[in-house]
Amino acid sequence: VWELVINRMFRPTQMLSRMVIRNNRIFLPDYNNMEIKMTPMVKAVYFLFLRHPEGIVFKNLPDYRNELRTIYASVCRFDDKEKMEKSIMDVTDPMKNSINENASRIKKAFVEQFDENLAKNYFIVGEKGEPKKVILPQHLITWEQRLLK
Repeated sequence: VWELVINRMFRPTQMLSRMVIRNNRIFLPDYNNMEIKMTPMVKAVYFLFLRHPEGIVFKNLPDYRNELRTIYASVCRFDDKEKMEKSIMDVTDPMKNSINENASRIKKAFVEQFDENLAKNYFIVGEKGEPKKVILPQHLITWEQRLLK
């Protein structure tokens, strides 16, 4: 409780930045046009969750394989189709830890840039067994490109 009181007294309330997705790059224009960098698979997973504001239950990830495949193909021009397919199968396999590793990398990409209390609006959150989602309000997200269909 004291930490919360002290934080409110000494840290000004920060406003959420808009997020702009441009040329498969993530920018936060209200934070001095900060770019959030991620590897292609991590970014593909992030884009998948941004496209589903209602959230995704990790055990249902196999239902999203085709969509993730499409997103990943638009983010990364991969010559090795077998390696790409293995990555997609791993990250959508609820029995493997790959989705948790990718979610951790997404979180790290934001927490390295600013305070976790603010960053939690941008990374994937959710309770175990419940839909995981990015809680940033949809009106703050602008896609300046279309992902491949």
